[in-house]
Amino acid sequence: MLFNSFEFLIFFPIVCIIYFLLGKNKFRNPFLLIASYYFYMNWKPIYALLILTSTILTYVCGLLVEKYSADTRKKKLYLTVSIVLNFAILFVFKYFNFINESIFELLSLFGLRWSVPNLDILLPVGISFYTFQAVGYSVDVYRGTIKAERNFFTYALFVSFFPQLVAGPIERAKNLLPQFHEEHSFEYSRVVEGLRMMLWGYFMKSCVADSVAPYVDTIYNNVADHSGVSFVIATILFTFQIYCDFGGYSLIARGAAKVMGFNLMENFHRPYLSLSVKEFWKRWHISLSSWFMDYVYIPLGGNRCKYSRHLTNRSNTVMNLPTFQLDICCKLFKE
Repeated sequence: MLFNSFEFLIFFPIVCIIYFLLGKNKFRNPFLLIASYYFYMNWKPIYALLILTSTILTYVCGLLVEKYSADTRKKKLYLTVSIVLNFAILFVFKYFNFINESIFELLSLFGLRWSVPNLDILLPVGISFYTFQAVGYSVDVYRGTIKAERNFFTYALFVSFFPQLVAGPIERAKNLLPQFHEEHSFEYSRVVEGLRMMLWGYFMKSCVADSVAPYVDTIYNNVADHSGVSFVIATILFTFQIYCDFGGYSLIARGAAKVMGFNLMENFHRPYLSLSVKEFWKRWHISLSSWFMDYVYIPLGGNRCKYSRHLTNRSNTVMNLPTFQLDICCKLFKE
């Protein structure tokens, strides 16, 4: 189910009405969890097992990490299990076929044979987002930044919360998890603010991105039939397309969460007004950039190490962000 689909325009008001009618009822979060899984299963129901697997793995590992907080060896073991298994699932579904084809083409250049078949699977929607969010939770529990969540259903909702499940933002446990323990009553001003964010997101996505997409696709798919001027125009329009598509989708997510009383982090902050490449990547897909900074770059040593290692850390994080983020955008276009 896409945000800009007729099904979502029916689904979202119904969810909000029931959510507010439940009030302080203990079934409020379980209801949101069911709604989130229903939202996700509209693409391919079987893939709900993947997000459930990731949820169970990180939930159990989080409890074990906290239980053995005084035992460094066991604590590291359970964190490693959580990270390795989650990224193994992500690798199989997202990167196995790509790497397999790359190895085949490389070995073919030397006359060698590689006969490992590709996997006949579809890429699960949002797998990168909920995997990063779940792994981030495991790391935060390991660091002692947060306490492990005891209520499985609340934690499962944190991983699968439908507004930010498909295209982010990638939330931190310390920000989103506590909000599921708060009471969110109907507030007119907050609901209006959330709806305005959603409307602006819909304008960016449907009126701008979807309007320029046909022209951009026509030029890029028929290179031989167009001149340099056409490519310049298409490239300029593509910058609006990719930003309004991804940024609009994220804004709808934040607005939908705001209507129900949840605050999600800002994901795009006027990136095209940046004065440098470094500043651009701090403003573009902020939740992902900061995730790599917090869980990859800094743990590897950041700039507090030898210069050669510092360069390696930067190349393993910042330099890989454009490819990853453009890949996400391409997936959104294909939907």
